[in-house]
Amino acid sequence: MTESGLVSARWLLDNYQQDNIRILDASMDATVIFPDTWQSGPVEFEQAHIPGARYFDIDKTSDTSSGLPHTLPRPEVFQSTMRSLGINAGDHVIVYDNSLLRSAARGWWMLRVMGHARVSVLDGGLEAWKQAGGPLETGAPRAVEGDFEARFQPELFRSKSGMLDIVERGGPLIVDARGAPRFNGEVSEPRPGLASGHIPGAVNVPFSSLYTADGLLRPKNELKSIFARSGVNAAQTLVTSCGSGVTACNLALALHELGNDRVAVYDGSWVEWGSSKDVPIETGVQNSS
Repeated sequence: MTESGLVSARWLLDNYQQDNIRILDASMDATVIFPDTWQSGPVEFEQAHIPGARYFDIDKTSDTSSGLPHTLPRPEVFQSTMRSLGINAGDHVIVYDNSLLRSAARGWWMLRVMGHARVSVLDGGLEAWKQAGGPLETGAPRAVEGDFEARFQPELFRSKSGMLDIVERGGPLIVDARGAPRFNGEVSEPRPGLASGHIPGAVNVPFSSLYTADGLLRPKNELKSIFARSGVNAAQTLVTSCGSGVTACNLALALHELGNDRVAVYDGSWVEWGSSKDVPIETGVQNSS
């Protein structure tokens, strides 16, 4: 049986001071894209965070040479970052966020694709922690160097060439986490210069549909129904995609909760696919049946 990828705020409140618990705030800074509606993750972290947490900067922990926003870095780069954040090989890492992107799921996937199995997402994020009466601290605490070891897990990762292979030859079902208007090509992408539409053969499960109004992941029976309505068998081989590789990880997390722990994520996602001239693109509502 697949172990849950979630911990509750109550559980964390009871356990956050244990020696082998490490907490990472993965709230992303999306002010470049949404300057009027988003706050800066690093700034918010310094203003208030869970005691002992370190800020996991997803944008900076990326392959800066790729030309894409936050694609996965080389294992040795990720290893160095985790060690600088005080993460050890045997730690149970708890990732949380305070972001409508639910970017903690991206942090969870990054740790898993780099071989760290003991990682969980705080269900409901920082707001759930505050609602549970959890204390907060300010500033940017320093960490003692950890001994984290990165071991890349290729089965959890898909590149553009891998996605082209699926489109041309068949393979895992592609599940897109963007909102329906973007998936169907009815609206322009928020990032300039990208085509509208989706990867041929993909189906749409908006990541926002997986969460309650309180930001908690929905119960398993509801998650299963949400996927099934789009023709997705939660147990089948799947690849998830989205705008830039962040919200696709929420689909992977939800599917993990349903027992499928081998879901791959298309790292470059639509930022890469929609800016390419050598790939096919579909628009309109797709019927997966």
